[in-house]
Amino acid sequence: MNNFFKNLAKNEFYKKLLSEPLTYVAGAVLLSLFQIAHFAIFKSGWGVTGAFANWGAWLFQLVGGDVSDWGYFASASRQKTLEGGFLNDGGSIRNLGIMFGALLSTLLASQFKLKQIKALRQVVAAILGGLMMGYGARLANGCNIGALFTALGSWSLSGWVFAAFMLVGAYIGSKLLTKFFM
Repeated sequence: MNNFFKNLAKNEFYKKLLSEPLTYVAGAVLLSLFQIAHFAIFKSGWGVTGAFANWGAWLFQLVGGDVSDWGYFASASRQKTLEGGFLNDGGSIRNLGIMFGALLSTLLASQFKLKQIKALRQVVAAILGGLMMGYGARLANGCNIGALFTALGSWSLSGWVFAAFMLVGAYIGSKLLTKFFM
């Protein structure tokens, strides 16, 4: 088995696709092809954060909560999605595929590392940053995939507005990052 991995590491196909990073152009072309395929198959834009909202609703329902009167889940289609469950939600399955695919890619490229947390403020900043990104994605009705990538591909003005504010947020975030953590 060990010999298999040694031979795999020498394989040019493995090196090009899994070990070395793709170029920006190759990444853009692949993302575009995936978006086109998604739209052709599912007849809807590619999104990520809607499934996370469903995950939160399912967890809330597991502990006895009711989300049926919440504005986001009030529509018949959202209620149908919640009633269908996790395994019947294409967005949830796609998100799991993205997560496991990213993990598998990292493992195959031998880039997986556990890093020691150096300070409690890193944990606090990560939690606050994640909560702010999640809240912002709900306010914008999507993340950088649905509200930016899919919207730009559809020539929607909302995608350009999202891009402008995302750049402003990235600038401010990078300044805060360098000020407090570098």
